[in-house]
Amino acid sequence: MAKTAAPQDLKAISFEAALGELEDIVQKLETGETDLDGAIKAYERGVRLKQHCADKLREAQLRVDKIETDAGGEVRSEPFEAD
Repeated sequence: MAKTAAPQDLKAISFEAALGELEDIVQKLETGETDLDGAIKAYERGVRLKQHCADKLREAQLRVDKIETDAGGEVRSEPFEAD
């Protein structure tokens, strides 16, 4: 199991790395491997990692979907087509 080291700049972490670290934090919290202060710090880091993962997924979805508005003002999404 990987340890949660010094905070890393989340912008530089891939979705997969963030998710892996988040899984490690959850496991650590579930097994009670840390004291209260450590658990609070791990929880705070986990919240930031969860938001980072959600943001990455949202970015990926926007890259996959092309959002368009038709003549009637209706918004719809279509699969992204690379040029």
